[in-house]
Amino acid sequence: MNRRKRLLVATHNQGKVREYAELLRGLPVELLSLDDLGITHDVEETGATFRENAWLKARTYARLGEMLTLSDDSGLEVDALRGQPGVHSARYGGDTCRNDEERVELLLSNLRGVPWEQRTSRFLCFIAICEPGGAEVSVVGSVAGMIQYEPEGDLGFGYDPVFYLPTFGRTIAQIPMAEKNRISHRGDGAHRAAGALCRLVSDG
Repeated sequence: MNRRKRLLVATHNQGKVREYAELLRGLPVELLSLDDLGITHDVEETGATFRENAWLKARTYARLGEMLTLSDDSGLEVDALRGQPGVHSARYGGDTCRNDEERVELLLSNLRGVPWEQRTSRFLCFIAICEPGGAEVSVVGSVAGMIQYEPEGDLGFGYDPVFYLPTFGRTIAQIPMAEKNRISHRGDGAHRAAGALCRLVSDG
């Protein structure tokens, strides 16, 4: 019997939900978002690291949704900016930046004058998987690249249009989803988590 278990992906970001739907395809899980469950509570990301924020969200939403929950905290670290935007990637610029495009503009502005060889960066993704009062699993994924001077591509979101992959000669936003999922930080993390998640689903 092909019994599918419900898995809450703890996000309102539909772009992220679509990525996980593709990354976890083949597992006997039915993906639900916070919106699907009508959960409006926002977990304040007070952690100093991606790891801490992922666990804050996973444990809280597993309790609220009363089901197996996957949460991640991911973002961009730029060496020339001493690791910024880091854990503040989604809130970079605070209230002055209202969307992804404005955050990308701020990033490029802060890198103005930085030569190409010093524009090294990486996307990191820490994934926490939690059952209410039960098992907990975590993994981390990453991908290295460069921050190019202008955005290119419309196949991604966030900082994807300026994150250049030298081995591909393109930005992540210029790479089709299936290919992106093989090499992205979230793809790397999801592949690492798939085995543990499969065991949790089978045991449930």
